[in-house]
Amino acid sequence: MSRNNRYAQQQIARLPEPSDIGRMIIRGVPRFAKRNKIMSGSYIIGILTILLIGSGTKLNLDQRRQYNSIMQTIDLQAEFDASQEYYMANNAYRASKGWFTCDGLCQRNKQRMEETKYRLDLIRKEGEARMSDAKSVAGLFSEVGVGEVQDSFWGHFASGKQFAKRQSMWDAFFMSFRSMRRDEKFVEYALNVLMQVLVNFSMGLVLALVMFVIGLWSIVRSYQPNPIVALFFFVAAACAAFSFVATYLLAIYGAAAGSVYGVLKVAETNARAGRIQGGRQQRQYVGNRPHYD
Repeated sequence: MSRNNRYAQQQIARLPEPSDIGRMIIRGVPRFAKRNKIMSGSYIIGILTILLIGSGTKLNLDQRRQYNSIMQTIDLQAEFDASQEYYMANNAYRASKGWFTCDGLCQRNKQRMEETKYRLDLIRKEGEARMSDAKSVAGLFSEVGVGEVQDSFWGHFASGKQFAKRQSMWDAFFMSFRSMRRDEKFVEYALNVLMQVLVNFSMGLVLALVMFVIGLWSIVRSYQPNPIVALFFFVAAACAAFSFVATYLLAIYGAAAGSVYGVLKVAETNARAGRIQGGRQQRQYVGNRPHYD
């Protein structure tokens, strides 16, 4: 191999091979786990919680009968009628209220609105108390308790993804205008959009996780468990949510990194082939050039 050919290969930045990346990840995971013991422990607890608890334990016949009998005592029609009365009284109060004043008619409408709201709150508190009694029969680790927690998590998770998608759409739209003004290449624009999408998904899902954990304790408390069971379930559910969000984000990061690595690997192969071909053509030109004595 000639000196020019060796110099051309040295100028090409070499990317690590897939096997080398795999070995780097395998060596890096234990190091990260040792440096971040709390985070790693929470992740493992969350994975075990998802695998072991699953969808919760099934209610037996007596529990289901008692649960259904308590739930049937909740007067949904009374709550509906009270909410309708409050809605009408609130609209009447707002229609009679001025910007900064409230005359006699407005005061009467306001008093009626407050009375209907008080009745509605009483009916709702009674319904929530009966629902809490029914939940205490089922238990936190039952299919009822686990299902309610899962529904809450999926609701926040979907909201976080929706936020990320909407924000990424607007970011891509405005970044396209900036790239045209700066005369950026498409590859630069695509990489900037990719980074912004990763940031948006990280923000949206982390915020969704925080909101889920904040509302989790109210769900746990509604089942009237003893303090030890309540604390254990709260920690396990929070760790499970953290593990799922972390795994989802790692999958997104891995897919993005793999896509970028594939593009760079193809570019590296093409560049090396072009350099080698150019070196051969240069040698042929030098060899065929006439010599003058």
